[in-house]
Amino acid sequence: MSEPVETPLESLEYRTEVKQLLDILAHSLYTDREIFLRELISNASDALNRIQFEMLTNHEVVDPDAELAIHIEVDDEAKVITLRDSGIGMNRDEMVENLGTIAHSGARTFLEKAGEGKSTQEEIIGQFGVGFYSVFMVAEDVVVTSRSYRPQDDAAQWESKGDSRFSLAAAEKRDRGTEIRIKLKEDAAEFASTWRMESIVKKHSDYVSFPIYVKGTEGEAKVANRRTALWRQSPSKVEAGEYDDFYKQLTFDDQDPLLHIHMVADAPANVRSILYVPTRRERGSLRMRPDHGLRLYSRKILIQEHNKDLLPEYMRFVEGVVDSEDLPLNVSRETVQSNPVTRQLRKALTGRLLKDLKNLAEQDADKYGAFWTEFGVFVKEGITADFANRESLQELLRFRSTRSGADEWVTVKQYVERMKPDQAAIYFILGDSLKSAARSPHLDYFRKHDIEVLYLTDFIDGYMASQLREIEGKPLQNVDDANLELPKDEAAETPEANQAGQEAFDQLVTRARAVLGERVRDVREGKTLVDSPARLVSPDDGFERDMQYVRRILEEDYVAPAKILELNRSHPIVVNLANLLSSNAESSLVNPAVEQLFDNLQLLDGAYQGSVADMVVRIQQLMAAALEK
Repeated sequence: MSEPVETPLESLEYRTEVKQLLDILAHSLYTDREIFLRELISNASDALNRIQFEMLTNHEVVDPDAELAIHIEVDDEAKVITLRDSGIGMNRDEMVENLGTIAHSGARTFLEKAGEGKSTQEEIIGQFGVGFYSVFMVAEDVVVTSRSYRPQDDAAQWESKGDSRFSLAAAEKRDRGTEIRIKLKEDAAEFASTWRMESIVKKHSDYVSFPIYVKGTEGEAKVANRRTALWRQSPSKVEAGEYDDFYKQLTFDDQDPLLHIHMVADAPANVRSILYVPTRRERGSLRMRPDHGLRLYSRKILIQEHNKDLLPEYMRFVEGVVDSEDLPLNVSRETVQSNPVTRQLRKALTGRLLKDLKNLAEQDADKYGAFWTEFGVFVKEGITADFANRESLQELLRFRSTRSGADEWVTVKQYVERMKPDQAAIYFILGDSLKSAARSPHLDYFRKHDIEVLYLTDFIDGYMASQLREIEGKPLQNVDDANLELPKDEAAETPEANQAGQEAFDQLVTRARAVLGERVRDVREGKTLVDSPARLVSPDDGFERDMQYVRRILEEDYVAPAKILELNRSHPIVVNLANLLSSNAESSLVNPAVEQLFDNLQLLDGAYQGSVADMVVRIQQLMAAALEK
């Protein structure tokens, strides 16, 4: 226990954002106020992890033999809860930094989320460095006394009533760690109960790796949590519900994970690990840990909280813990990356994760479809970056196609099995969305001949296609290809009577070149068009063509290169436009019609670069002419 010493009390004021935040918490009407204890235990556990790691190399600490534990004492008559830990502790400056201020952006983001009213208090507390302040949902007064692990540092005491101010003073504390004394509000008296404390610990903190003792006014302290390292147990002894509970305590996600992988192996490296694939991708603003990476342990001692080297970067959505006895206990956070054991662990974990995802795809198509919808873009990123595992990653690919529409995912294997006998390539189309891709004029020929085309509509798809030149031994070919070689359908050639005359068509091609100028590389007849009047095709420059969709997003001032305009000599728009030009070369409708035809194609490609105002005037001009007739 601790006592304040006779020193002047220093009274300080919170920043504006903190005042607003405390007001929200202090007057909260939510029923899930019990999470304040989860937050305090989480902070205490972090402090214990830090001192445990510090003592691997430094024995000159206060209380080196103290048990690493968390103690909760309840005084039901005084309505006071006291939480103590033997963790790393804080000096006065650290107390001001950790308790007296909140990062400006963190507090502001918290306030914005709270103001939206779309998330529960439980979902947003703790995500922006404000977890400690959840105590003011139940506290009338909070006193924090702490002593750092450094022998030369003095103890300090912090106190606040959750209003606009807090006070600081020196304190007398002989043991290392932090003590938090909470005087409960009248309407929070329910928490002054050992039974209530024990039930909250079991619900939210059962797998904290340090003992959590709970003690009432009378009676002995009892360990309230199982504190079992779940990942060091045999998978056959762990219930499915235990995996879900551990995931929620690890991540503070309110949903069960989509998939868990419990890996126990001794070769090529010793590893005890549980990995999780979340259900949702967008959990960033709603989760406790703002950074990605796995928790790395050595013999149950936390070495690194956010290790980014145990899995490839494209697997950053994976949560979990990894424990290896092959890592020396005194390994520093800085040398983990260069340790050869880390490379062995990375290879083993990556291989197992890819294997289990493949099994999921084969055994539960619906569940894998949910995974692909959320995380497919990460797999595609992996194909561009992880050559060693590219073959395994290709098996995980799923696509929408002209045959499946928006209702079914297609595998590459399924596509290859359905290919036409004389079809030599796997065809794909790039688009900003499924709808725009499905309406592309590039698909005319393929629809007519029932040739399946894959829709690639993620921003990374162009880059993936440029890197992945073939799958299953079949080359990938973009239907937006100026030199696309397709079988000629002699029987389906359009009768000459239904086409624009050669002379009139040539005249239209010449006029279109003059009107569009440098905006097009060339204008010519399109041989693959059926139902569409025109299309824009890229010159024979595959890499640049496929990368346009990526560059358009990444480069603010990106200007797409000029393409080739192909006209459908048999389409009524082209036929009528050619005839109009032939009969009246000075018609005021020809040039606007050419311009609008070109703009329509740019819009379909998602690469419109003209003036919207000019387009509106032009459309109105064409509408007036059509209505007049």
